[in-house]
Amino acid sequence: MREHIRLGRVAGIDVGINWSVLAIFLLITLGLAAGRFPLLVPGLAPVAYLTAGLVAGLIFFLSLLAHELAHALVAQRNGVEVEGITLWLFGGVARLKGDAPDPGAELRISGVGPLVSLALGGLFFVVRAVSAALGLHALVVDVFTWLSLINVVLAVFNLVPAAPLDGGRILRAILWHRRGDRTGSAITAARAGKGFGWLLVVVGFVFLLLVPGLSGLWLMFVGWFLIAAARAEEQQAELSGVLADVRVREVMSPHPTTAPASVSVQQFLDGYVFPYRYSTFPLTEDDGTLAGLVSLKRVKAVPAEDRWRVAVRGVACPIDDVPIVAPDDSVVDVLPRMADCADGRALVVEGGRLVGIVSPTDVMRQLEIAELRHHPARAHHL
Repeated sequence: MREHIRLGRVAGIDVGINWSVLAIFLLITLGLAAGRFPLLVPGLAPVAYLTAGLVAGLIFFLSLLAHELAHALVAQRNGVEVEGITLWLFGGVARLKGDAPDPGAELRISGVGPLVSLALGGLFFVVRAVSAALGLHALVVDVFTWLSLINVVLAVFNLVPAAPLDGGRILRAILWHRRGDRTGSAITAARAGKGFGWLLVVVGFVFLLLVPGLSGLWLMFVGWFLIAAARAEEQQAELSGVLADVRVREVMSPHPTTAPASVSVQQFLDGYVFPYRYSTFPLTEDDGTLAGLVSLKRVKAVPAEDRWRVAVRGVACPIDDVPIVAPDDSVVDVLPRMADCADGRALVVEGGRLVGIVSPTDVMRQLEIAELRHHPARAHHL
C-alpha cells in the first residue's frame, strides 16, 4: 500500500498516509461527536463534541503510528530492512523488505505491536484516572476513557491467530519453530485468516438482520478485507515456497540495453524504443553511472507535442527508488521490492557494474518451469 501523502520520517523511517485515512478519521470523529460523547456527557455545545472527536481521532492515529513504528524498529533490530510505514483505512502497515530470518525474530516483530497498544491502553487509563481525580471536565475524562478502550480493543483484535493480523504472524512463528517449515506455517496462518474473515462476514450478516445500525455491515466489510488479504498472503507463501532456492542470476535478463538519461523523450523513442523490442530501459549518466529506469508506460504519458522538450530522465523512476540487487540474492527477498516506482523491475548490479534486469515476466517464466519440474509427465505405455 503506497502512501499518497508523505508525512516525513520518524526514527529514520518514512511515514505516510493513504487517502482512505481521511474517511476513517471522519467516521471516528463524527461517530464520537454525534454518538458517544453527547450520550455520555449531555448538555454541551456541538462544537465541544466535535473538538473532542477531532482530538480523540488524532491521538488514536498517533497510537496506530506507535503500533506500526514498534514493528518497524524491532524489524530493523532483527536485520529486516524497512521501506516505510503507511497509515490507511484499517489502521496501518509497516512495509518490510523481506521476511524475518528465524521464528524468534518473527515472534518479536509481530508481538511488539499489540504490546505497544496494550501499554498505550494502560497509559490512557492512568491519564483518565488522573484527569478524573483532578476534577477535569467529564468530556476530557471520556476522551481518555475511549482512547484506553480502543487501544485495548486494537491489541486484542490484532492478537487473533489469523493472518494478516499480528496474531496470525505470531501463529506462523510458533508453527515455524515447531515444524521447521516457514512456507507451510505461513499457509496455515493465512488459511486461519480466511476462516476468521468468513466468521466476521457471517456474524456481520446476522447483526445486519437482527441489530439496528451499521455495525453488521462494518463487520462484513472487515471480514471481506481479511479474506482478501489472507488469500494474498497464502498465494505469496506458495510463491515463496516454489522460489525458495532460486537466485536472481537464474531469472534475470542479462546485459540490458541502457539509454542516456539526458536525451529527449523523442530521441529515446527513435534511438531505443523503436529499434529494440524491450519495454524497459535502465538510464545512465554521461559517466556511465545509473540514473534511473524508464518504461514504455511512463513514456506514453508524455503528450506527443512535448516529446522533444521533455528529457527522458524527467519521466523515469529515479535510481534511488529502483531496487538494486545482487546476482546471488534470493528471488523471494527481491520480490517485495519490485513494485511502485520501478514498475515491477529490479536492476542487478555486480562489482559496481550493471549485469541484468529482473521483470515480472522473468519471475513468471521461472514459476512455470518450477511447476513443470514438480509435475513431470507420466510415462505412457501402449
